[in-house]
Amino acid sequence: MLLVIDIGNTNIVLGVYEGDKLSASWRLATIKGRTEDEYGILIGSLIAQVGLSGADINGVILACVVPPLISIFEKLARKMFDVKAVVVGPGARTGMPILYDNPREVGADRIVNAIGAFAEHKGPLIIVDFGTATTFDVVSARGEYLGGAIAPGIGISMDALFSRTAKLPRIDFTHPKSVIGKTTVDSMQAGIYFGYVGLVDAVVSRIKKELSGECFVLATGGLAPMIADESNVIDAVDEDLTLKGLRILYELNAK
Repeated sequence: MLLVIDIGNTNIVLGVYEGDKLSASWRLATIKGRTEDEYGILIGSLIAQVGLSGADINGVILACVVPPLISIFEKLARKMFDVKAVVVGPGARTGMPILYDNPREVGADRIVNAIGAFAEHKGPLIIVDFGTATTFDVVSARGEYLGGAIAPGIGISMDALFSRTAKLPRIDFTHPKSVIGKTTVDSMQAGIYFGYVGLVDAVVSRIKKELSGECFVLATGGLAPMIADESNVIDAVDEDLTLKGLRILYELNAK
């Protein structure tokens, strides 16, 4: 079985594949100070919940945007599963031309999302990922990664609003009933929610204009379903997109 790991700035998402079937998935908080042993205990307990042990895992692939954690998870893969982890990054085969001025600058998660989306939907397409940052990635009809846009994530914006103002409270992200709030909290929730819906629709519309044509728009990330409820441009939501892309990349690189 294959263990796929997506290490983001806020969360670590893990999944176990049996062939091309995702058998289980989990989400952990990303904590840079945790040791290899601490992460090992967590992962061991998670896979045990679905009746698996270290001996059942014969492959590991990880995408990581937190550099200090790469070596920790490489060591963990050797210690727990006796395998060498495939790390998405320079030198890894992607099967997708990266038409960035400097391909090494592109986050591993963005490439993984592009590969997973193109494998399922072909192109041209736009992937919107609601993570620590909100990213927009564009793939051509020929399967080329063209680039994209990066905006502050929803959580970052909410934290900034709370921490940089004296009287505004910390709020939850929710789908407001109205854009006209009747309380301070309602007004903040309306501004964040409908503001991000507007941001997504505007950026995607401009990308489509530059591409001179229609394309499929796929959203991913924990908050994707909520934004998709109001967006005029999102065609589908796939919360397991990154895990799917990692499985495809493992098959390209395992040998």
